[in-house]
Amino acid sequence: MKRRLLLASSLATSLRIALGGAAYFALFGVQAQPSYTVTTAQLQDAIAKRFPLRKRAEGILDLTVQAPQLRMLTAQNRLGAAMAVEAGGPALRRAYPGTFDLDFALRYEASDMTIRAHELRVNALQFDSLPPQASMLLGSYGPQLAEQALQGAVLHTLKPQDLALPDSMGVQPSTITVTDKGLVIAFVNKPMS
Repeated sequence: MKRRLLLASSLATSLRIALGGAAYFALFGVQAQPSYTVTTAQLQDAIAKRFPLRKRAEGILDLTVQAPQLRMLTAQNRLGAAMAVEAGGPALRRAYPGTFDLDFALRYEASDMTIRAHELRVNALQFDSLPPQASMLLGSYGPQLAEQALQGAVLHTLKPQDLALPDSMGVQPSTITVTDKGLVIAFVNKPMS
């Protein structure tokens, strides 16, 4: 019995290698493209660890950015982030609350098995009752603040056990799709070496 099991397992492995991971699964009626899901809650928890973020601009302006509230922009395959911001410091004489809104794409970094933010776009940086000169100064720091707040931020780290089965099937992470419930990471065949 053990011998038959070993022979069947060996045959299946040989067939999978010969056909390539996705072709093997398609041939045997298994999902042709395996995937991995990251929920919105997991993303929110991971990004919150980077905040609050404090930045001093030119020694005259202090900015504090709170953890973003993420939203799934499925039509653009991007994530949106709305953050509470407070501006203060010597140039302003008091603190002004505001909001910061941006969106970004995602990429998979194979070297450390992470999903990271990239291609940031600043949509708005608004403060209520901020003097016009200070508003202009803050507007010029918006893109820089976005870079420091989220560019390259780790939104999720896959564990070796998350990739063990796909790796044994000869596939690797590929595209990331934003859905209403989170992210779906698709796998594709590894290149033949």
